[in-house]
Amino acid sequence: MTEGQDAPSAETQLPPLSINGQFIKDLSFEAPHVPEIFADMASGEGPSIGISVDVKASQLHGNMYEVDLSLSVEAKTEDKVAFLAELLFCGVVTVNVPEEHLKPMLFIEVPRHLFPFARAVIANTTRDAGFPPLMIAPIDFVEMFQQRMGGDTDEAEA
Repeated sequence: MTEGQDAPSAETQLPPLSINGQFIKDLSFEAPHVPEIFADMASGEGPSIGISVDVKASQLHGNMYEVDLSLSVEAKTEDKVAFLAELLFCGVVTVNVPEEHLKPMLFIEVPRHLFPFARAVIANTTRDAGFPPLMIAPIDFVEMFQQRMGGDTDEAEA
């Protein structure tokens, strides 16, 4: 370094996002009509599947946050529930961005990182329960965030 130049501060060298840990906080699976639902599914169309998604974030301390990705799945054949699956998959993250970028980081970028793991948990759970593995399509977290910011800032569903 030449004289007069300052060394980069430790703050400028921090990554914008660090995922410190991720975990299943809650997992529930119910298949109330097994085994007869398998016969219903084999003789008819596949089940209709409804999926709801929510993202919440809470500050733990300083620049450390917990981000909760909630997935709820209901599969039905005509009037019978094939299965219900609910997953709360969480990440503990450290975010080093200016305040104006904090919400997009917590509600878009962090869920993008968590989603593939949550998707795998749902797929494995449905497969282990005797159903075909449910591969949830990619989620547009940008659109979810825009809906959240355009309406109620406490809840968002896709």
